[in-house]
Amino acid sequence: MRIGLYPGTFDPITLGHIDIIQRAMALVDRLVIGVAINKDKNPLFSLEERVAMVTSECAAITAKTGGEIQVHPFDNLLIHCARDVGASVIVRGLRAVADFEYEFQMVGMNRAMDANVETVFLMADARRQAIASRLVKEIARLGGDVSKFVTPDIDVALRERFA
Repeated sequence: MRIGLYPGTFDPITLGHIDIIQRAMALVDRLVIGVAINKDKNPLFSLEERVAMVTSECAAITAKTGGEIQVHPFDNLLIHCARDVGASVIVRGLRAVADFEYEFQMVGMNRAMDANVETVFLMADARRQAIASRLVKEIARLGGDVSKFVTPDIDVALRERFA
């Protein structure tokens, strides 16, 4: 069984993330969504809230595709998380050249720690390239409409958080 790991903070999960999840499912038998505990990013939503959001959104995906998705919070090194869940592939989404520069360095470090784990890059769908959780939160905080960037449930969660 080929297991893939798609890590992120998912604060909140966006349509860009969902696009990568759907496309990554075609590459693996099981996709583990690693929800990172990253205090340096000062998340808007708690770990429990982010895990619940990702779980809910992924339930809709698996209902359509029949694929297997597992949601797994983690606070250790990405490569250690990959080992913990038995992943042989790390899936990363790329939106722009700046993403690639950072990810390129991460791949080198991860390969040095475990050469058996491959990293696969999926380019963001052209309609989703501009979506970033950071920008979605800023738009929502300032009262803007984020419905083009997130699912209806996430839109409600953001509006409630900033009400």
